[in-house]
Amino acid sequence: MQEYLLEFEEVDYTYINAKNKVLHGLTLRIPKGKKCALIGQNGCGKTTFFLLSNGLYKPQSGKIIWQGKALDYNRKSLMQLRQKVGLIFQDPEQQLVASTVEEDISYGLCNLGLPETEIKARVEQALVEFGLTELAQRPVHHMSLGQKKRVSIADVMVLQPELLLLDEPTAYLDKLHTRNLMATLKKIHGSGTTILMASHDLDLIYRWADWVFVMDSGRLVLEGKPQFVFNQRQLMDELQLEIPLIHDMLSTLQLTDEKAILEILKQQISNQFQGF
Repeated sequence: MQEYLLEFEEVDYTYINAKNKVLHGLTLRIPKGKKCALIGQNGCGKTTFFLLSNGLYKPQSGKIIWQGKALDYNRKSLMQLRQKVGLIFQDPEQQLVASTVEEDISYGLCNLGLPETEIKARVEQALVEFGLTELAQRPVHHMSLGQKKRVSIADVMVLQPELLLLDEPTAYLDKLHTRNLMATLKKIHGSGTTILMASHDLDLIYRWADWVFVMDSGRLVLEGKPQFVFNQRQLMDELQLEIPLIHDMLSTLQLTDEKAILEILKQQISNQFQGF
């Protein structure tokens, strides 16, 4: 039987002075141990979902459940939740708070009031695991975007969360830094951490995810394995979401010949370069 870490039950959320709800009765369950992806157009509610998941926002109605227990919004409970549910923002600048890399990684541990010896040991381990040892005393504002992304992940993983949430983690990264990031996420998942990533890179999602959630207008409209989700072509068209190239190719291999595959490749390339 599938175990779920985090569950949303009929959750509504509306920003102050906004006319419309951002989330409309959202019901969504994150399966333990999976590499999950969250996709949808801008404005569909992905970032709000993450902020609610981490306890930074509180729903106006509905329930959010962590490991079978509804969230409690007192200070102590929220601190415990944020140890278990780590959130990586799209822009690492929103997350980096200290002067140097070492200080930044230790910040969350210091807030927990852990003994100095444990803080030092955990920070040293994180520096090694995320390839940041040589950058330990580097001023954060002197680092590249790829390095800042690594530090922001180390900041969260040093707290040893059970669920890692990433909002557009590959945004603004080149191919090399994207590969490095995905290698890091593979290692994190291999250590037992469940991952949920929001991304517009559907080719990456198709290759990486075990399970895909599709949101639209604050609701969950579809979920399943990548092959199942991207087979729903009519719905994907209605939501203006593209079909990953590799999925198109694999589907065509089962149905037609080499000439048809080449035509699909040409069409995909043409679509990618429209407007240039």
